Amino acid sequence: MDRVTAETVSCVSWNIHRGRGSDGRVDPQRTLDVLRDEVWQAGVDALFLQEADEETLPHRGVLDIAEVEALTGLRHMQGDPAARSSSESHGFLGVIAYLHPDFEIEAVRLVDLPGLCPRGAVFVDAERMGRKFRFVTTHLSLSQALRVVQMRTIGQHLQRFDERQVILCGDLNEWRPWGGLALSNKVLGRAYHGPAPATFPIRRPFLPLDRIMTTAPGRVEHVEVLDGPGIRMASDHRPLLARVRMAP
Repeated sequence: MDRVTAETVSCVSWNIHRGRGSDGRVDPQRTLDVLRDEVWQAGVDALFLQEADEETLPHRGVLDIAEVEALTGLRHMQGDPAARSSSESHGFLGVIAYLHPDFEIEAVRLVDLPGLCPRGAVFVDAERMGRKFRFVTTHLSLSQALRVVQMRTIGQHLQRFDERQVILCGDLNEWRPWGGLALSNKVLGRAYHGPAPATFPIRRPFLPLDRIMTTAPGRVEHVEVLDGPGIRMASDHRPLLARVRMAP
């Protein structure tokens, strides 16, 4: 995907399943190879990964950060240990953000989300060519009730900061295309829009668990579920690619 104009941001979101493929084999090198050969495209501005740390303490990172940066040209946003789960983690509870070097980064914040299984969100405030916006990437619970509480937590945190366009993405585990209560204006405090193509399960997707959405007056003007033989082997989710039009 070529970078269309300075007014657009292109994003990839992918749950890499901790490097465990559909054959049950854990192979982080395979994940990197698939990222290089079938997922990554020139002109993409941001990469968001979920389940990119081990599930149990100390939540060690799965992929080699330097290799990801080398093959994408992006920067790891969580180099500061305060932006990770532990000194051995690469992200926050498996959630990692990589952004293009032409973004000016104002802040990286972590938000713990309630639930029995550890869940978290990463907020990145950025500016590019005079446009300020906020990335929020997360991995929500399988439980509908917990998703509502988790998204309400995210919405409350968003209200604490200056208002700007928000790009919300990740494995939201919401199977209903319309988003249900968890993705509603009532819970989040603002309306989020974006197509909901199916990304799960890997072989024949019919559930739109992975989303890339934004707030008005911005809009998601292109979305694509990526596919390929390597993608079908490397994880249980397909990657999602989107181009987001920035607000004037």
